[in-house]
Amino acid sequence: MRSASKTWIKAGGAVAASAALVMPLTATPAGAATAATQLNGSWAPFDRCPVDAPAMLATDGDTDVPLCVTSASPNGTIKLGEVEATTGATNLQFGVIQHPAEGTYTVVPPPAGSLVSGKTTIPGGLLGIMCPNGVPVVSAICGQITDATLNKVTATVESAGTPTDFSLVAGISSGPIVKLPVKIRLENPLLGSNCYIGTSSNPVLLRPGNISAPAMAASRFNGDGTANPDEGSMIQIALSGAAQGDSQFSVPKASGCGLGGLLSWAIDLKVGLPAAAGTSNLVLNDAKTYTAGLTAPGVSVPDAGKELSEAWHSAVK
Repeated sequence: MRSASKTWIKAGGAVAASAALVMPLTATPAGAATAATQLNGSWAPFDRCPVDAPAMLATDGDTDVPLCVTSASPNGTIKLGEVEATTGATNLQFGVIQHPAEGTYTVVPPPAGSLVSGKTTIPGGLLGIMCPNGVPVVSAICGQITDATLNKVTATVESAGTPTDFSLVAGISSGPIVKLPVKIRLENPLLGSNCYIGTSSNPVLLRPGNISAPAMAASRFNGDGTANPDEGSMIQIALSGAAQGDSQFSVPKASGCGLGGLLSWAIDLKVGLPAAAGTSNLVLNDAKTYTAGLTAPGVSVPDAGKELSEAWHSAVK
Protein backbone atom coordinates (compact mmCIF):
# COMPACT_ATOMS: atom_id res chain seq x y z
CA MET A 1 0.00 0.00 0.00
CA ARG A 2 1.14 3.51 -0.74
CA SER A 3 1.01 6.33 1.77
CA ALA A 4 -2.17 8.34 1.91
CA SER A 5 -0.08 11.39 1.23
CA LYS A 6 0.18 10.34 -2.37
CA THR A 7 -3.06 12.09 -3.19
CA TRP A 8 -4.84 12.32 -6.49
CA ILE A 9 -3.81 15.97 -6.81
CA LYS A 10 -0.14 14.97 -6.54
CA ALA A 11 -0.57 12.09 -8.94
CA GLY A 12 -2.01 14.44 -11.53
CA GLY A 13 0.39 17.28 -11.01
CA ALA A 14 -2.63 19.47 -11.71
CA VAL A 15 -5.81 17.47 -11.53
CA ALA A 16 -7.77 20.68 -11.49
CA ALA A 17 -6.55 21.21 -14.98
CA SER A 18 -8.90 18.63 -16.29
CA ALA A 19 -11.39 20.70 -18.18
CA ALA A 20 -12.08 18.11 -20.77
CA LEU A 21 -13.92 19.62 -23.40
CA VAL A 22 -16.63 19.77 -25.40
CA MET A 23 -18.64 18.11 -28.18
CA PRO A 24 -19.87 14.07 -30.49
CA LEU A 25 -16.76 6.81 -29.96
CA THR A 26 -15.79 3.56 -30.52
CA ALA A 27 -17.06 0.61 -28.60
CA THR A 28 -15.71 -0.28 -25.20
CA PRO A 29 -15.52 -3.98 -24.33
CA ALA A 30 -18.65 -5.63 -23.03
CA GLY A 31 -19.44 -5.15 -19.37
CA ALA A 32 -18.89 -1.40 -19.26
CA ALA A 33 -21.49 1.00 -17.91
CA THR A 34 -23.67 1.75 -20.93
CA ALA A 35 -26.80 3.91 -20.92
CA ALA A 36 -26.99 7.10 -18.89
CA THR A 37 -27.83 6.37 -15.25
CA GLN A 38 -29.26 8.65 -12.58
CA LEU A 39 -26.62 9.17 -9.89
CA ASN A 40 -26.67 10.80 -6.49
CA GLY A 41 -25.00 14.05 -5.46
CA SER A 42 -21.52 14.78 -6.76
CA TRP A 43 -21.67 11.76 -9.09
CA ALA A 44 -24.66 13.18 -11.00
CA PRO A 45 -22.70 14.68 -13.95
CA PHE A 46 -20.92 11.37 -14.62
CA ASP A 47 -23.90 9.27 -15.68
CA ARG A 48 -22.06 7.64 -18.62
CA CYS A 49 -18.58 7.20 -17.16
CA PRO A 50 -17.27 3.77 -18.30
CA VAL A 51 -16.23 2.69 -14.80
CA ASP A 52 -16.75 -1.00 -15.65
CA ALA A 53 -14.57 -1.01 -18.75
CA PRO A 54 -11.77 -3.60 -18.27
CA ALA A 55 -9.07 -0.96 -18.76
CA MET A 56 -10.58 1.22 -16.01
CA LEU A 57 -11.06 -1.71 -13.62
CA ALA A 58 -7.44 -2.78 -14.11
CA THR A 59 -5.96 0.52 -12.88
CA ASP A 60 -4.00 0.15 -9.66
CA GLY A 61 -3.82 3.72 -8.31
CA ASP A 62 -0.04 3.87 -8.65
CA THR A 63 1.19 3.42 -12.22
CA ASP A 64 -2.35 3.99 -13.55
CA VAL A 65 -4.95 6.28 -11.97
CA PRO A 66 -8.65 6.16 -13.04
CA LEU A 67 -10.69 9.33 -13.52
CA CYS A 68 -14.12 10.24 -14.86
CA VAL A 69 -14.47 13.34 -17.07
CA THR A 70 -17.57 15.08 -18.40
CA SER A 71 -18.16 18.36 -20.19
CA ALA A 72 -21.48 19.88 -21.23
CA SER A 73 -22.65 22.97 -23.10
CA PRO A 74 -26.27 24.16 -23.52
CA ASN A 75 -25.74 25.71 -26.96
CA GLY A 76 -23.23 27.23 -29.35
CA THR A 77 -22.49 27.78 -33.03
CA ILE A 78 -20.79 25.74 -35.71
CA LYS A 79 -19.62 26.93 -39.12
CA LEU A 80 -18.75 24.37 -41.79
CA GLY A 81 -17.45 25.93 -44.96
CA GLU A 82 -20.06 28.48 -46.01
CA VAL A 83 -22.84 27.25 -43.70
CA GLU A 84 -23.29 28.35 -40.07
CA ALA A 85 -25.86 27.03 -37.58
CA THR A 86 -26.75 27.23 -33.90
CA THR A 87 -25.99 24.04 -31.99
CA GLY A 88 -28.13 22.35 -29.37
CA ALA A 89 -26.96 20.86 -26.10
CA THR A 90 -23.84 18.68 -26.13
CA ASN A 91 -22.50 16.31 -23.50
CA LEU A 92 -19.08 14.70 -23.71
CA GLN A 93 -18.05 11.95 -21.30
CA PHE A 94 -15.23 9.45 -21.04
CA GLY A 95 -12.94 7.75 -18.60
CA VAL A 96 -9.28 8.75 -18.34
CA ILE A 97 -6.40 6.57 -17.22
CA GLN A 98 -3.60 8.77 -15.96
CA HIS A 99 -0.03 7.49 -16.19
CA PRO A 100 1.78 9.71 -13.65
CA ALA A 101 5.31 8.51 -14.35
CA GLU A 102 5.02 9.22 -18.08
CA GLY A 103 2.82 12.27 -17.76
CA THR A 104 0.40 10.78 -20.30
CA TYR A 105 -3.28 9.83 -20.43
CA THR A 106 -5.38 7.16 -22.10
CA VAL A 107 -9.00 7.94 -22.96
CA VAL A 108 -11.61 5.21 -22.43
CA PRO A 109 -14.92 6.09 -24.18
CA PRO A 110 -18.34 4.80 -23.12
CA PRO A 111 -19.67 1.85 -25.17
CA ALA A 112 -22.13 3.98 -27.15
CA GLY A 113 -19.67 6.80 -27.80
CA SER A 114 -18.40 9.78 -25.87
CA LEU A 115 -20.70 12.42 -27.30
CA VAL A 116 -24.42 12.98 -26.97
CA SER A 117 -25.41 15.88 -29.21
CA GLY A 118 -28.74 17.54 -29.97
CA LYS A 119 -29.92 18.01 -33.54
CA THR A 120 -29.19 21.32 -35.26
CA THR A 121 -31.52 22.76 -37.89
CA ILE A 122 -29.60 24.04 -40.92
CA PRO A 123 -30.77 27.56 -41.92
CA GLY A 124 -32.38 27.55 -45.37
CA GLY A 125 -32.73 23.79 -45.36
CA LEU A 126 -31.99 21.74 -48.46
CA LEU A 127 -32.69 24.73 -50.71
CA GLY A 128 -29.99 26.61 -48.86
CA ILE A 129 -27.29 23.92 -48.99
CA MET A 130 -27.96 22.51 -52.46
CA CYS A 131 -30.05 24.87 -54.58
CA PRO A 132 -30.10 26.71 -56.89
CA ASN A 133 -27.83 24.69 -59.12
CA GLY A 134 -27.29 24.85 -62.86
CA VAL A 135 -27.07 21.07 -63.26
CA PRO A 136 -30.37 19.70 -64.68
CA VAL A 137 -30.53 16.63 -62.43
CA VAL A 138 -30.04 18.67 -59.26
CA SER A 139 -32.38 21.41 -60.47
CA ALA A 140 -35.07 18.80 -61.02
CA ILE A 141 -34.67 17.57 -57.44
CA CYS A 142 -34.78 21.13 -56.15
CA GLY A 143 -38.08 21.53 -57.97
CA GLN A 144 -39.55 18.75 -55.82
CA ILE A 145 -38.96 20.72 -52.62
CA THR A 146 -42.40 22.20 -52.27
CA ASP A 147 -43.00 22.05 -48.51
CA ALA A 148 -41.19 22.50 -45.20
CA THR A 149 -40.83 18.77 -44.59
CA LEU A 150 -38.87 18.19 -47.79
CA ASN A 151 -36.77 21.30 -47.22
CA LYS A 152 -35.86 20.87 -43.53
CA VAL A 153 -32.32 19.57 -42.89
CA THR A 154 -31.01 18.67 -39.44
CA ALA A 155 -27.39 18.00 -38.55
CA THR A 156 -26.15 15.82 -35.70
CA VAL A 157 -22.52 15.52 -34.64
CA GLU A 158 -21.59 11.89 -33.99
CA SER A 159 -18.50 10.11 -32.74
CA ALA A 160 -16.13 8.82 -35.39
CA GLY A 161 -13.41 7.27 -33.23
CA THR A 162 -11.77 7.33 -29.82
CA PRO A 163 -10.60 10.71 -28.47
CA THR A 164 -6.84 11.10 -28.07
CA ASP A 165 -4.25 13.68 -26.95
CA PHE A 166 -6.10 14.52 -23.72
CA SER A 167 -4.43 17.23 -21.63
CA LEU A 168 -5.25 18.00 -17.99
CA VAL A 169 -3.16 21.16 -18.00
CA ALA A 170 -4.99 22.66 -20.99
CA GLY A 171 -8.23 22.43 -19.02
CA ILE A 172 -7.42 25.44 -16.84
CA SER A 173 -5.18 27.24 -19.30
CA SER A 174 -5.10 27.36 -23.09
CA GLY A 175 -4.44 24.99 -25.92
CA PRO A 176 -6.32 21.92 -27.17
CA ILE A 177 -7.86 19.82 -24.39
CA VAL A 178 -8.53 16.72 -26.45
CA LYS A 179 -8.54 15.59 -30.09
CA LEU A 180 -12.05 14.47 -30.96
CA PRO A 181 -12.87 12.72 -34.26
CA VAL A 182 -16.46 13.36 -35.37
CA LYS A 183 -18.73 13.14 -38.41
CA ILE A 184 -21.83 15.22 -39.11
CA ARG A 185 -25.00 13.43 -40.16
CA LEU A 186 -27.38 15.40 -42.41
CA GLU A 187 -31.01 14.24 -42.30
CA ASN A 188 -33.69 15.01 -44.88
CA PRO A 189 -36.13 12.78 -46.84
CA LEU A 190 -34.32 13.46 -50.12
CA LEU A 191 -30.84 12.94 -48.68
CA GLY A 192 -31.52 9.43 -47.41
CA SER A 193 -30.33 7.89 -44.15
CA ASN A 194 -26.58 7.78 -44.74
CA CYS A 195 -25.63 11.35 -45.64
CA TYR A 196 -22.53 12.49 -43.75
CA ILE A 197 -19.88 15.18 -43.79
CA GLY A 198 -16.81 13.25 -42.72
CA THR A 199 -16.54 9.51 -42.12
CA SER A 200 -15.03 7.20 -39.54
CA SER A 201 -12.00 6.78 -41.81
CA ASN A 202 -11.79 10.49 -42.70
CA PRO A 203 -13.37 12.40 -39.78
CA VAL A 204 -13.54 16.03 -38.79
CA LEU A 205 -10.85 16.35 -36.10
CA LEU A 206 -11.91 18.84 -33.43
CA ARG A 207 -9.35 20.09 -30.92
CA PRO A 208 -11.42 22.32 -28.62
CA GLY A 209 -9.82 24.51 -26.00
CA ASN A 210 -10.83 27.29 -23.62
CA ILE A 211 -11.78 30.57 -25.27
CA SER A 212 -12.00 32.24 -21.87
CA ALA A 213 -10.66 31.29 -18.43
CA PRO A 214 -12.95 29.03 -16.37
CA ALA A 215 -13.76 29.40 -12.68
CA MET A 216 -12.53 26.45 -10.61
CA ALA A 217 -13.87 24.75 -7.49
CA ALA A 218 -12.93 21.51 -5.69
CA SER A 219 -15.04 19.44 -3.32
CA ARG A 220 -14.71 16.12 -1.53
CA PHE A 221 -17.52 13.60 -1.24
CA ASN A 222 -18.28 10.06 -0.12
CA GLY A 223 -18.38 7.13 -2.51
CA ASP A 224 -22.18 7.30 -2.68
CA GLY A 225 -22.10 10.94 -3.85
CA THR A 226 -22.98 12.62 -0.55
CA ALA A 227 -20.92 15.65 0.45
CA ASN A 228 -18.06 15.19 2.92
CA PRO A 229 -15.84 18.29 2.72
CA ASP A 230 -13.22 17.09 5.21
CA GLU A 231 -12.88 13.34 4.82
CA GLY A 232 -14.52 12.34 1.54
CA SER A 233 -12.80 9.46 -0.23
CA MET A 234 -13.65 11.04 -3.59
CA ILE A 235 -12.87 14.45 -5.06
CA GLN A 236 -14.57 16.47 -7.79
CA ILE A 237 -13.00 19.35 -9.71
CA ALA A 238 -15.53 21.69 -11.35
CA LEU A 239 -14.68 24.19 -14.08
CA SER A 240 -17.39 26.57 -15.28
CA GLY A 241 -18.17 29.87 -16.96
CA ALA A 242 -15.90 29.41 -19.98
CA ALA A 243 -16.64 29.06 -23.66
CA GLN A 244 -14.70 26.40 -25.56
CA GLY A 245 -14.05 26.14 -29.26
CA ASP A 246 -11.86 25.38 -32.25
CA SER A 247 -11.23 27.45 -35.38
CA GLN A 248 -8.43 25.39 -36.93
CA PHE A 249 -10.14 22.19 -38.08
CA SER A 250 -10.59 21.19 -41.70
CA VAL A 251 -13.80 19.65 -43.08
CA PRO A 252 -13.85 16.80 -45.66
CA LYS A 253 -16.40 16.25 -48.41
CA ALA A 254 -19.93 14.94 -47.97
CA SER A 255 -20.75 11.33 -48.84
CA GLY A 256 -23.77 9.04 -49.13
CA CYS A 257 -26.24 11.87 -49.81
CA GLY A 258 -29.19 11.01 -52.03
CA LEU A 259 -29.71 7.91 -54.12
CA GLY A 260 -26.30 6.47 -54.93
CA GLY A 261 -24.65 9.51 -53.36
CA LEU A 262 -25.89 11.66 -56.26
CA LEU A 263 -26.37 14.77 -54.12
CA SER A 264 -23.09 14.66 -52.21
CA TRP A 265 -21.17 16.70 -54.75
CA ALA A 266 -23.99 19.26 -54.99
CA ILE A 267 -23.76 19.81 -51.22
CA ASP A 268 -19.96 20.07 -51.47
CA LEU A 269 -20.28 22.70 -54.19
CA LYS A 270 -22.78 24.89 -52.33
CA VAL A 271 -21.31 24.52 -48.82
CA GLY A 272 -17.70 24.80 -49.99
CA LEU A 273 -16.31 21.38 -49.13
CA PRO A 274 -13.69 20.27 -48.55
CA ALA A 275 -12.96 23.28 -46.36
CA ALA A 276 -9.36 24.01 -45.38
CA ALA A 277 -8.23 24.54 -41.79
CA GLY A 278 -9.11 28.00 -40.54
CA THR A 279 -12.28 28.43 -42.61
CA SER A 280 -14.64 26.67 -40.18
CA ASN A 281 -15.37 27.38 -36.52
CA LEU A 282 -16.95 25.81 -33.44
CA VAL A 283 -17.99 27.66 -30.27
CA LEU A 284 -19.58 25.94 -27.26
CA ASN A 285 -21.08 28.41 -24.81
CA ASP A 286 -21.00 28.18 -21.00
CA ALA A 287 -19.09 24.90 -20.91
CA LYS A 288 -19.18 23.10 -17.56
CA THR A 289 -16.49 20.47 -17.05
CA TYR A 290 -16.16 18.06 -14.14
CA THR A 291 -13.50 15.53 -13.21
CA ALA A 292 -13.87 12.97 -10.42
CA GLY A 293 -11.62 10.33 -8.91
CA LEU A 294 -10.25 8.91 -5.68
CA THR A 295 -8.92 11.59 -3.33
CA ALA A 296 -5.88 9.45 -2.46
CA PRO A 297 -5.50 6.68 -5.07
CA GLY A 298 -2.22 5.59 -3.48
CA VAL A 299 -4.05 4.07 -0.51
CA SER A 300 -6.18 1.96 -2.87
CA VAL A 301 -3.29 0.14 -4.58
CA PRO A 302 -3.78 -2.25 -6.32
CA ASP A 303 -7.57 -1.88 -6.53
CA ALA A 304 -8.15 1.78 -7.41
CA GLY A 305 -10.17 0.99 -10.52
CA LYS A 306 -12.39 -1.46 -8.68
CA GLU A 307 -12.96 1.01 -5.83
CA LEU A 308 -13.89 3.76 -8.29
CA SER A 309 -16.41 1.42 -9.92
CA GLU A 310 -17.88 0.38 -6.56
CA ALA A 311 -18.27 4.00 -5.52
CA TRP A 312 -19.98 4.93 -8.79
CA HIS A 313 -22.44 2.03 -8.49
CA SER A 314 -23.20 2.88 -4.85
CA ALA A 315 -24.46 6.30 -6.02
CA VAL A 316 -27.03 4.90 -8.47
CA LYS A 317 -30.49 6.14 -7.54
